[in-house]
Amino acid sequence: MQAVLLDFHGTLAQVEEPRDWVLAAAATCGVQLDRVRATALADRLLTAGRAGGPLPARVPPRLAELWADRDLYQHAHRDAYTGLAATVDAGIEGFAEALYERVLVPEGWVLYPDTAPTLAALREAGVRVAVVSNIGFDIRPIFDAWGLTDLVDAFVLSYEVGRCKPDPAIFWRACGMLGVDPEQALMVGDTPADAGAVAAGCAVLVLPAADPGRPNGLGSILDLTHRP
Repeated sequence: MQAVLLDFHGTLAQVEEPRDWVLAAAATCGVQLDRVRATALADRLLTAGRAGGPLPARVPPRLAELWADRDLYQHAHRDAYTGLAATVDAGIEGFAEALYERVLVPEGWVLYPDTAPTLAALREAGVRVAVVSNIGFDIRPIFDAWGLTDLVDAFVLSYEVGRCKPDPAIFWRACGMLGVDPEQALMVGDTPADAGAVAAGCAVLVLPAADPGRPNGLGSILDLTHRP
């Protein structure tokens, strides 16, 4: 393998714990929640739909178009998720926006323990790396804050390239940006959408997403990319 394509959410990092998410967003709005209320709110918000979290139990008709386009346009991503959060009446002014803002900052994410060492080892081995993500906002500032940008050769984000996984076109774009043929690339992710890279000609490794801060087996890709 000459290159590795890496999914972001669920592969390199996980969103912060739901209760921490709610507590931090409320604090931004000037409200200090007790942990019991924060837990109850988090449960309701997860059911409604969280950016970086489980899919919503139901998408209201007025949000259906935004939801369908959420990974293609920045405004659609923001409006879809703030709209879903607003269906939960927390009684806190500006809460839906504050919840969304957490996904835009490094404090709202937790790197998996294997991420930085694996990226460093790939760089040392001369393996080119692209982060390929279905996402509606720029994750480069988050990588900058983590000090990992120099270990990534290309960011291929759905809202910038106009294609979402599992469309083969997004994987072809990533390979083109890295200057490798698809047959020389390994796509690593945690969902069936990531496995769509097979149709583009790439090898694929699907790892189960782990809870924030727990190893997810990312380091195993070093065995697959090892060059004698």
